[in-house]
Amino acid sequence: MKHKHILVYFISLSFLFLASPLFSQETTVKDSLAKREKFGLRVGTDLSKLARTAFQEDYSGFEILGDYRVYKNYYAAAELGNESIGYEEDNIRLTSRGSYIKLGADYNAYENWTGMQNLIFVGARYGFATFTQEVEEYQIYTTNPFFEPDIRTDNIEYSGLTASWIELIAGIKVEVLNNLYLSVNVQLKRRLFQSTPNNFDNLAIPGFNRTYDDSNIGVGYGYTISYLIPFYKK
Repeated sequence: MKHKHILVYFISLSFLFLASPLFSQETTVKDSLAKREKFGLRVGTDLSKLARTAFQEDYSGFEILGDYRVYKNYYAAAELGNESIGYEEDNIRLTSRGSYIKLGADYNAYENWTGMQNLIFVGARYGFATFTQEVEEYQIYTTNPFFEPDIRTDNIEYSGLTASWIELIAGIKVEVLNNLYLSVNVQLKRRLFQSTPNNFDNLAIPGFNRTYDDSNIGVGYGYTISYLIPFYKK
């Protein structure tokens, strides 16, 4: 009986020894398949612009965005949008309307776990806008206190305006469902060039947002939803 147990023991060891390379090879193949990542086109829209359109009376806009993974952590990116931005102060009220495009690239700095494709990204864009500014109401400046304020309501339209800028962007993208992503980002912009009306400034630029007399700097943000169309894995 003792010899029989010893024989069974050695047969079991031999089986495990011979089978272990097969199990190891199967595990390696599964791990290799699990680590393959998707490459494709991600397209979506900016939810913050849709929300502002719904709840902010003097604003309307939309933006279509996309990125394409060209290398492991590098993405080509673009945004195309249209905005109408209202601006009002004590002595003027106007609306800036137009379209813009932004082109650039993103870098994913996040090391994902196996099977995950989330992003913590930084990137850069070049932006260009064409737009019209319509002055709806303005007050004639005077230092004479004996006259009532002279407020004009004749619409004055300045068309054919252009502007360009560069921006740095940083944000996160999280895959909430298979191939469906939610993202939040912040943008820091620097204006490069703008055409302005005679004796007047551009107070808001589509894609750039508010402008300021003493600075070329602007800021922005976005909350986006997008869907990845996978082309291949590697």
